[in-house]
Amino acid sequence: MAQRRTTRTNRALTGAGVIVLTAAAALLPGAGSATAAPAAATTPAAARAASAASLVARLGDHAAGSYYDAAAHRFVVGITDPSLAAQVRATGAFPRSVRYSTTQLRAVQSTLTQRARIAGTAWSIDPRQDKVVVTVDPTVTGAQRARLDSVVASLGDKVVVHRTASPFKPFIAGGDAIWGSGVRCSLGFNVTVNGAPYFLTAGHCGNASQTWSDSQGGGEVGQTVDSQFPGTDYALVQYDDASSDHASAVDLYDGSSQQITHAADAYVGESVTRSGSTSGVHSGSVSGLDATVNYQEGSVSGLIDTTVCAEPGDSGGALFDSDAAIGLTSGGSGDCTSGGETFFQPVPAALSAEGATIP
Repeated sequence: MAQRRTTRTNRALTGAGVIVLTAAAALLPGAGSATAAPAAATTPAAARAASAASLVARLGDHAAGSYYDAAAHRFVVGITDPSLAAQVRATGAFPRSVRYSTTQLRAVQSTLTQRARIAGTAWSIDPRQDKVVVTVDPTVTGAQRARLDSVVASLGDKVVVHRTASPFKPFIAGGDAIWGSGVRCSLGFNVTVNGAPYFLTAGHCGNASQTWSDSQGGGEVGQTVDSQFPGTDYALVQYDDASSDHASAVDLYDGSSQQITHAADAYVGESVTRSGSTSGVHSGSVSGLDATVNYQEGSVSGLIDTTVCAEPGDSGGALFDSDAAIGLTSGGSGDCTSGGETFFQPVPAALSAEGATIP
């Protein structure tokens, strides 16, 4: 069951001066050194992605999602009715005829949710394959594996199955960065609520600790006021010092940081970067949207599926594209040595739910 906390207290910070935290890095060298002035709030790529998504919504049952083709440098819109090709081209996108619509693939997701919600599985729609990709970790064996195989077989070629070598898990650990009660996570993005300073991190982190510090055994700098996991995976932490100034930036772990000016929705094929306190900065691409992952701790839906790696302690850390906040690290499989698959809580949904804004 998701936890919701409403405790809001203010305590004075210990030590000299005001402590400034940047996303995914607490008091790390260079954390306050920002890059050059941020880019425009809406990039051309983001605008084209929004246009393609809007067209897909208008086409309804005749559309099959959209994605960015990096090799061809264009957005592609899947259609089940070839007569709509001219309408797609008129928006600047490339039409691609496919067999299954998004509506049909979402029905597949619903069937999986109803009949195959098994810990150690995940699924998302990949418009590039025009299929639902089901990923299975090695903990799914015996009767559970037989059950999954039966459901997948009933769905025919609308589904493709991938296997991962390591289990799905929330990336939480004991260690460095933002410290809770026996756990460590990564700060995602600094935000404001009614002008007061807060930050976002993962909900499974917020469930694990009521208070947070910027160093192991250090003084409290903030308190969890809302934590949502499972179902979704985000938490809101209020800074104790309401008058402090917290940078809207993500640490790049090279002595500089990336300014963050706004939040944006992800799109399939988008190149994204993640910053976390365990593994630092890593990049990859968005491989699916509206993903469901079935952790041992419970199911989380509406996630961003990516090829970006992450490790324990990276939970809650920032996923971004240039100056846009995209996601909060939830969990996944693998590591940054062998590679992996990581899921992210979309930032716009968390901001909307909490009435928060990027500073």
